[in-house]
Amino acid sequence: MKDRTLLKTGIVGSVIAAICCFTPALVILFAFAGVSAWLAFADYVLLPLLFLFLGITAYALLLRHRHKKAAC
Repeated sequence: MKDRTLLKTGIVGSVIAAICCFTPALVILFAFAGVSAWLAFADYVLLPLLFLFLGITAYALLLRHRHKKAAC
């Protein structure tokens, strides 16, 4: 993957996971769908996903920094 694609994936994934973790967006969406009982286990999935995407973002930024440093 290119650094830019990896960075976009990390940022978009982090934002989506953060929105679902820290706002009632997921609760409202699941309530309309009628499957709000599944939210009992949402934190077990969303928090690791948030950390995963933040890690991808940090890795992409590290790669980007190394490529810029090597180009100089």
